[in-house]
Amino acid sequence: MKNNPIYVALDFPSWNETEQFLMEHDLRGVPVKVGMELFYREGPRVIEKLKVHDHPIFLDLKLHDIPTTVMRAMRNLANLGVDIVNVHALGGSGMIQAAKEGLNSSDHPTKLIAVTILTSLEQETLNNELFIPGSVQDNAVHFAGFAKDNGADGVVCSVHEATAIKEACGSDFLTVTPGIRLDNSEHHDQKRVATPKFAKENGSDIVVIGRSITKAENPRKAYDTALKECSN
Repeated sequence: MKNNPIYVALDFPSWNETEQFLMEHDLRGVPVKVGMELFYREGPRVIEKLKVHDHPIFLDLKLHDIPTTVMRAMRNLANLGVDIVNVHALGGSGMIQAAKEGLNSSDHPTKLIAVTILTSLEQETLNNELFIPGSVQDNAVHFAGFAKDNGADGVVCSVHEATAIKEACGSDFLTVTPGIRLDNSEHHDQKRVATPKFAKENGSDIVVIGRSITKAENPRKAYDTALKECSN
């Protein structure tokens, strides 16, 4: 695992609630993930406020559109100076190349990662609803391979595919794994989940933890517990 391996998912509806949570539980400066809910409400100002408090930021917007639109969007996002942004690998090679081109318009070293298979999806859904043949793991490894070939620095994947992706794409290719739960937490809408300890042992570079920390009785203690599991 790399330094600061845990990103806390700030799945709050507003900046006021986000700030209150971070300050009240002494989580100032920890790595965070900003998703659609918070960013669509607050816009770029939420990134600016988090940067004031030295939070490493993963901006999780999962762009998926025609290449030109994604490139132009990434030019704007590049100016925010976040650490990681993402696209859907299902957008194809041209879109991933365009995303990278857009990010390269800034000198800030933002990492581009591509979503492989959402951790809310199971094998049956993949095959029978989306009509994508093959196993979840085979598809995740395939998406990771062509994402790397087209300029991505890593992927979002389940912990259960991380080892295979490392074997296919190399140890320097980032694996960012959501769906992480502490042992006493519910799975909610995530299907392919794992503990921080399992993530560490199975090839995850960065783990994303949401409700196991944000809904915990003592969020700071939950964060420290997860960090200890990832660091030992």
